[in-house]
Amino acid sequence: MKNINKTYLVISILLLILEIIIAIFVNDQFIRPIFGDYLASILLFYMIATFSKLSENKIALITLLISYTIEILQYIHILELLHLDKIKILKIVLGNSFSWTDMLAYTLGILTVILIHNFKKLQS
Repeated sequence: MKNINKTYLVISILLLILEIIIAIFVNDQFIRPIFGDYLASILLFYMIATFSKLSENKIALITLLISYTIEILQYIHILELLHLDKIKILKIVLGNSFSWTDMLAYTLGILTVILIHNFKKLQS
């Protein structure tokens, strides 16, 4: 447990709780589909950063690549191709439709994280 960043773990847990609340209680055209993806990229960043000693910029790049890959897999309908489209949890986690707006949301989420961390470094 000594290699775990406890601050990032707490942030990850709080973001996960917020994402679950959004998924359960919000059904609109902005918060759930766009803001939820924005938060998802930030959540993924902090989940990776919790257990990684890589630089924040490398984690940000990895996070963005994972996010983009998932979106591209949605574009090619990977769950249907693998005959996994009936598994509801996979559809929830991976999503089921490609959107350029999602790509933008992921990008803005990671840019937010980078800006926060660079601002913190300037303050130190």
